[in-house]
Amino acid sequence: MTMYPNLKRAFSRPVLKVISGLNNFNTANVSATVKAADLGGATFVDIAADVDLVRLAKSLTKLPICVSAVEPEKFVTAVAAGADLIEIGNFDSFYAQGRRFEAAEVLTLTRQTRALLPEITLSVTVPHILTLDQQVQLAEDLVKAGADIIQTEGGTSSNPIHPGTLGLIEKATPTLAAAYEIARAVSVPVLCASGISNVTAPMAIAAGAAGVGVGSAISQLNSEIAMIAAVRSLAEALAAVNIRTFA
Repeated sequence: MTMYPNLKRAFSRPVLKVISGLNNFNTANVSATVKAADLGGATFVDIAADVDLVRLAKSLTKLPICVSAVEPEKFVTAVAAGADLIEIGNFDSFYAQGRRFEAAEVLTLTRQTRALLPEITLSVTVPHILTLDQQVQLAEDLVKAGADIIQTEGGTSSNPIHPGTLGLIEKATPTLAAAYEIARAVSVPVLCASGISNVTAPMAIAAGAAGVGVGSAISQLNSEIAMIAAVRSLAEALAAVNIRTFA
């Protein structure tokens, strides 16, 4: 597993990744999200693979910086600017545009990215549009291709029909199911993302995930105080949970 010592230490306990969004280039919002991650107790932040955003994030926090893209060449400049790890994924913003990511394309992107950056820690999202058995197969193939972390998602399939706690659980069900199946098939850490809340974050760990990724639940809040409180609530929910370890 390609992972620097600071990241290995981070994965010794449940991980909380705060995601600003692959297509979010709003510096004010990204700045607020990064600050909330830092002050709220997140493990690392995930921003768009943009040199200026990487420099901005590094000026605001000492947390590891992950950058997301679906174009491998964008990672090269972002890593040169100081990104600590990279993510092929956070596909949510594309689904509304009708853009689909099939298994073959994600695998090709992974191989292309690994060829460009053989040493960087690489996380890859498994698209929720695949059936669960297809997601598991893709996860196994991605690890063989050089992925160090697998991320799950729920996407538009997670539409709760009940309010309150029951609705929060319904919303997270697709990504929790994917995390459960994939975590039993691969030996690398699995991050559970899409629709995760402080209610369901511990469930992700129980399902076998090494941590969770949370995006719009933080970045769409309308004040930095609310964003910090939301991150802290998630961090506290994870703090009481034990986790499997990775060599």
